[in-house]
Amino acid sequence: MNRTIMLALTLLALTACVHTHTHTHDTHTHEDKLQLTAYNDRLEAYAEATPLVVGQESNILVHLTHLDNFKPLQKGKVTLSLNTGNHSVSQTADTPSQPGIYSLAITPTAKGNAKMCLDVETDSGTSRLTIDNIRVFDNEHDANHDAASKTATSSNGVAFSKEMSWKVDFATEECRKELLGKTIRTMARIEPTQSGQHIISAKGCGIVTFTNNKHITEGTSVAKGQTLFHISGGDLADNNLALRYQETESNYNLAKKEYERKSQLFEEQIVSESELLQAKHNFDTAEASYNNLKRTFANNQQTISTPTEGYIEQLMVRNGEYVETGQTLAVITKNNTLYVKAQLQPRNYHALKNATSANFRQTNSNKTYTLEELDGRLISYGKTISADNPLLPVVYQIKNNADFLPGTFVELYIKTTGTEENITVPNTALVEEMGNYFVYVQLTPEYFEKREVKAGTTDGKRTAILNGIKTGERIVSKGAILVKLAQTTNTLDAHAGHVH
Repeated sequence: MNRTIMLALTLLALTACVHTHTHTHDTHTHEDKLQLTAYNDRLEAYAEATPLVVGQESNILVHLTHLDNFKPLQKGKVTLSLNTGNHSVSQTADTPSQPGIYSLAITPTAKGNAKMCLDVETDSGTSRLTIDNIRVFDNEHDANHDAASKTATSSNGVAFSKEMSWKVDFATEECRKELLGKTIRTMARIEPTQSGQHIISAKGCGIVTFTNNKHITEGTSVAKGQTLFHISGGDLADNNLALRYQETESNYNLAKKEYERKSQLFEEQIVSESELLQAKHNFDTAEASYNNLKRTFANNQQTISTPTEGYIEQLMVRNGEYVETGQTLAVITKNNTLYVKAQLQPRNYHALKNATSANFRQTNSNKTYTLEELDGRLISYGKTISADNPLLPVVYQIKNNADFLPGTFVELYIKTTGTEENITVPNTALVEEMGNYFVYVQLTPEYFEKREVKAGTTDGKRTAILNGIKTGERIVSKGAILVKLAQTTNTLDAHAGHVH
């Protein structure tokens, strides 16, 4: 609710000063503008022009928008040319009057069908946009009536200016058909992978103490090789680490001297080879025990360090607690690679064989990620069920590019091979009202029609539309809620003129 209020306030601020109402329905006085739109693979061009009459200057306001982010063209040279048969006129604007807006004027020299071309020169190259089926008239009356007849109108229309759309998260896209197969929707749990989870165990028994150089709590980030705990014998009479270390060191020294002595006696042929081998065995065993303890033992205590970077997922002991050899002290987890685990009904087994991809929707942010965006893959799915577990496990592995939190849940959409093409729209294009779904269809880049549609299956990112829109129509794919708010506030007129 708070987010909706903020969007409404933002919208009201944006609509405060960008338009004034200049349209009149007088049958003899017209101020309708030609509304011209063109696209190429890089740009959207939307032009408002006074009707084209031979010998009369036509003022043309061109709005240029980048299609990759729907933000205005900040700089570049624009040449507008009007070609009517063998006659051509043109004008060039070296810079925009405002970001994305170019003000030009041309005077047609011949009547008839014409073509308008926009050549845009930027640092990245030259781009051309073409607008066909334009007519130049020999009198103002016919030109005005032609412009009025082509003006976009709708009983359910809403104006949303380019200046407004440039300032918010907004986009449109052309409706196309694509294959969208059956989608299996379920809840899944985020879990760490086996390689991403490390258990730290006590290498000896004794009293555990936490290091003083850093707080050791669950959630604490740790570096590889960082010391977390010390284990010491303290005042314990039994299983004292210090005493054990001294004993191990003493046994090592005795075994070493005995081996050296037997080696010398063997050379003098005083002892047998079997006695020498037994002394060598005793020395190797004592040396291995001594070196193993020596690696982690210093200052009468054993040091416990982390084998990898990550964070402390679980802390299993308290400061000053007695621990046994092999007891788990902590669990270190890395979040860079994760599992997404779900349980499915057996009826989905055959559909899983045709699984092609998956989408993951975070329940706390409503953002959806594709399997490809997360560099993920399907690890496995169940092939059998039992009375103890009547569900099929499905496991995906993903890279944690989206900052998922282990232990949380996501909505999982498993996509399968499709056989029927449908028009699909991004889920962000759909506006729900009392169980009904609507999209905003573009009539011009500044005027949209709210239209009810019938929604089909969804993969969490896109939804199939069964009826309501047609291939080739352009819809608001991002920012539909803002257009809805503009319609609710009713602050704009469909034919409002720009003031620049």
